[in-house]
Amino acid sequence: MNKETKQCQNCKQEFNIEPDDFSFYEKMGVPAPGLCPNCRMKRKLVWRNERIFYKRICDLCGKSIITIFHQRYPSPIYCIECYHSDKWDPYSYFEKYDSAYPFFEQFNKLMIRMPKAALMIGTAEGTLNVNSEYINFAGGNKNCYLIFNSTMNEDCSYSRGIIKSRNTLDTYFTVQVESCYEGININKSNSIVYGQNTNDSLNSLFVLNCVDIQNCFGCVNLRHKSYHFFNEPLEKDEWEKRVSEIRGSYQKMEKAKKQFEEFSLKFPRRENSNLKTVNSTGEYIFESKNCHVCFEAFSCEDCKYGFSIKLTKDSYDVVGRGVKSELLLETVACGHGCSKINCSWAVEASHDIEYSYDVRSSEYCIGCVGIKHARYRILNKQYSEEEYKKLKDQIVEELKKNSAYGLYFPPELSPWAYNETLAEDNYPLGKEQAIAEGFRWEEDIPRTRGKETMKLEEVPDHIKDVDDSIVNEVLVCTGCGYNYRLIPSELEFYRRMVLPVPRKCFDCRYRDRLRRRGPFKLYERKCDKCGKQIKTVYAPDRKEIIYCETCYQNEVV
Repeated sequence: MNKETKQCQNCKQEFNIEPDDFSFYEKMGVPAPGLCPNCRMKRKLVWRNERIFYKRICDLCGKSIITIFHQRYPSPIYCIECYHSDKWDPYSYFEKYDSAYPFFEQFNKLMIRMPKAALMIGTAEGTLNVNSEYINFAGGNKNCYLIFNSTMNEDCSYSRGIIKSRNTLDTYFTVQVESCYEGININKSNSIVYGQNTNDSLNSLFVLNCVDIQNCFGCVNLRHKSYHFFNEPLEKDEWEKRVSEIRGSYQKMEKAKKQFEEFSLKFPRRENSNLKTVNSTGEYIFESKNCHVCFEAFSCEDCKYGFSIKLTKDSYDVVGRGVKSELLLETVACGHGCSKINCSWAVEASHDIEYSYDVRSSEYCIGCVGIKHARYRILNKQYSEEEYKKLKDQIVEELKKNSAYGLYFPPELSPWAYNETLAEDNYPLGKEQAIAEGFRWEEDIPRTRGKETMKLEEVPDHIKDVDDSIVNEVLVCTGCGYNYRLIPSELEFYRRMVLPVPRKCFDCRYRDRLRRRGPFKLYERKCDKCGKQIKTVYAPDRKEIIYCETCYQNEVV
């Protein structure tokens, strides 16, 4: 089939559907989408609240719990122990499908009635979390606080997308690191501070696109170097003297950060940060083949429009997980041995599941919520194979008639508002625009303003002068004006690493890292060296010097 240009039903922008896209949609048995990739992505991300927590009471055992569901959300919310216990029967919750009423209306009725797990955390052996109450979409962690989409970490805080790391704070998308701070895409490294795209390195601050460096400060594009200061080689004593004069002071570290940002603009950057990829476009794609418009993808093949996926094959529009799965379409947090999953949330070890939420070890289900070991169920109700196929065909025809089949759940069905989710993080709209696009907006998010007990000018400039009592104080963020606090392990980390107390809250620090990471958008521009056409997250009007892969390798490596 030839390429087709369509107008998005939502934003009215034009987008293309390529011949390979049509082949995939035919394989999944769905029509080509009427929404553009960005609108489809927002629609999925509004179903992923990772880091906004609320306090509620478990509706089964009555204990106080931390949950991602607002107190006003009408579903019963169970603590993790109760949710996975035999104290209740998921199959007692079902709806009898009635073609006289819209399918999504009936699904939403079941969604609201059905109890839900307070958090998305590991419960199987090897994925349990220890002393890590305030984490989500996470498993196998110990002594961690406010980490998300992360696994097998210890003593880490304020981070997202970290794996097998220790004693690390404020990082994004890091693997096997220790004692790192404010890092993005740092791998197999120790004591990296304000680093990005840096591997196999040690004890360095303000570094970008470096490999196998140690004791470097303010450096860009270095390979196998040590004791460099803004790319200038120094004697060990001189390097240590210069760094010690800066490290630990908030004012001097901020000045160095700005100096480094300006300095880095003098050097070329690679068109993308991908490694060991074949025929792929996107950002932070590793060891993958034939993946296009994907972001943060590990060991994937033949995927398109994916975000934060691993070990996934032949799938489109996937947010989160994957893991030994194939033929996923429009899914959020689905994976671990899945095949042919369409428009669903947190489906695991299953196949032939459509428009379902939190379904495990099941097959041939549509519109189901919170069940496992199920077969031939619609809205959780059991049917014979013949009845199932007949009713499913009716549901599919209704959805096709409304141009909804093959698209994710409508945003109004999401348990979360736009600003509670990854949607606002990655596609910031603000309240008015979000509502105009059909999303909800939550005003009552837990945070305070004007409750500070210590002014920021009263916080000592240097970490060596900060008293233990600061963990009892309430501070005010210079970014958003809301209050925040330090936890004892955090203060201990700053002292050990000789780093100043941050003047911004966790939320603003996280958003700053997202800005450094770049958008979920690829721009057409030319290599600033040879003029070759490339696709990159760097817009043509940005200041950075962007080289194609070949020119970058020729000049830097």
